[in-house]
Amino acid sequence: MPKVVDPAQRRREVVDALFRVVIRDGLERASLRTVAAEARLNVGSVRHYFATHAELKRFAMRSMIDRVGARLHARAEAVGDGGALTREERKEVAASLFAELLPLDEARRAEVTVFLDFITAARTDPSLQDLAREAATGARSLARRVLTWLELPAGVDVELECERFTALLDGLGMNAVLYPELIGGEGCLEVLRTHLDTLLPPPPT
Repeated sequence: MPKVVDPAQRRREVVDALFRVVIRDGLERASLRTVAAEARLNVGSVRHYFATHAELKRFAMRSMIDRVGARLHARAEAVGDGGALTREERKEVAASLFAELLPLDEARRAEVTVFLDFITAARTDPSLQDLAREAATGARSLARRVLTWLELPAGVDVELECERFTALLDGLGMNAVLYPELIGGEGCLEVLRTHLDTLLPPPPT
């Protein structure tokens, strides 16, 4: 009796294999053949689900954005409106949300590494550019939502702070992946918390 294959599960397996190849060798080496080998499938099996390399890359980038987005949404929903939280507790919640976009552990380091390769590829690959823009828009939307939730002091330009925070997250993520010996997870968190303190200084002691 032929083995029944769940198409959605098989696509996830292929995408996970692509991510492993990207982490190890870079996106430019993640061909259908190398991804098939990583997934322990033949190329024909991979082509059954992804007719072209471009289709696989797009599906993988879409999967990455959806995974991270779902995780952030779940964490934000768990917090609710935060009405009972103190200012310091709100800042810590904000830091934990933003930290989901930083390479603070093996899983998030893998995500950021893969994401950087996709974003770089999108500069010259029209098939990925709309997803890259969606990711950039989503990061700004998250920053805007969290900064508004923090109830910043009157007169603070939320849109300007949104851009500053997005640039901070991008810079931390890229440097922590490329130069982990210069800045690691604890360093990223310290920078993140310090920046939040500049927006909402701790109460005087």
